[in-house]
Amino acid sequence: MVLGQPHLRRHHRGNWDPQVDLANSPIMPYLGKQNFAIWKCPADRTAVVNAFGQRVPRVRSNSMSQVFDSGGWLPGSQFQTYEKLTLIRNPAKTWVLVDEHPDSINDGAFAVKMAVPSIPSTMTGISIIDYPASFHGGACGFSFADGHSEIHRWRGRAIQVRVTGKLIPLNQPAGDSKNDILWLSDVTTVAK
Repeated sequence: MVLGQPHLRRHHRGNWDPQVDLANSPIMPYLGKQNFAIWKCPADRTAVVNAFGQRVPRVRSNSMSQVFDSGGWLPGSQFQTYEKLTLIRNPAKTWVLVDEHPDSINDGAFAVKMAVPSIPSTMTGISIIDYPASFHGGACGFSFADGHSEIHRWRGRAIQVRVTGKLIPLNQPAGDSKNDILWLSDVTTVAK
């Protein structure tokens, strides 16, 4: 990824209009009505083209964990999802917000298909659904439910794709990033 070059994206209105996805986030009532800056990593220099053909900064680079939704990719039938922050079983190991790769942002949620060694059925076909960012020298930021944040460095190359300005397809084989998906699964949620 080339960090100094802003890339243009011409698609989803939510990339340039905070009223589309950000204003409707389940966490916005806790952040204040117009506090949209929290959704953008300062290292994200990605630009988008708005409906008027103007090149504008992206309004967000952060996405919220799918565990605060239906957890479709987890799958939610096997793993815990949370309707309220107070229901989180292990807040120190449950991330809420992540820096998402500019070419992976397709909605307001970041999906993880769980890979948990103690649940053998999750260990076949380990894949990357949404891609985390690599803004920080092959790493990205996570904010956790207990209030702490951390930068996590990715080990595999498959999870660190170059920014091209084109959407990354969902559900790609993890390849050499299997251990990255194991770590991500460990800090996403717990089994039911």
